Amino acid sequence: MVYENNEGEYGKYIIQNLQDPCAGTLEFQEMYKRFSHRILWIDDKVCPGAFQMNTAWYYAVPEKDPVFEEHVHEYDELIGFFGSDPEDPYELHAELEVTINGESHRITRSSLIFCPAGMPHMRMSIKRVDRPIFHFSVVTGPEYKGGAYGDEDKA
Repeated sequence: MVYENNEGEYGKYIIQNLQDPCAGTLEFQEMYKRFSHRILWIDDKVCPGAFQMNTAWYYAVPEKDPVFEEHVHEYDELIGFFGSDPEDPYELHAELEVTINGESHRITRSSLIFCPAGMPHMRMSIKRVDRPIFHFSVVTGPEYKGGAYGDEDKA
């Protein structure tokens, strides 16, 4: 038997609808919607036993600069930014500035960024967006904690 999408006994492991974590302050959540579109989010609350992952499209420059503050997690994090040009998938068609342990980097190419647990990272400014950017982040813990969204209760 073949089940459709997330039906069947194990369909609970297939997440197809956004269960928005409502991360950060209400002001941040409203601003986030003006420059991005969150696609899916998974963590231990959405799917018991899962680690945390966020996916989103960034399509504009936000009015807040930096949009995220430097922060730290107790778990490793992998952060990705991918350009949406199928003819040149390594070209981001955007410009971001990010920090890794206080060191600033200008990102103009599709990138994966590994942040070991305990390392400050991701003060981030979005300087230019010419084409949508696919963004994801994976924290290897059961939920997102770290304060990047300006909500210190989550730190």
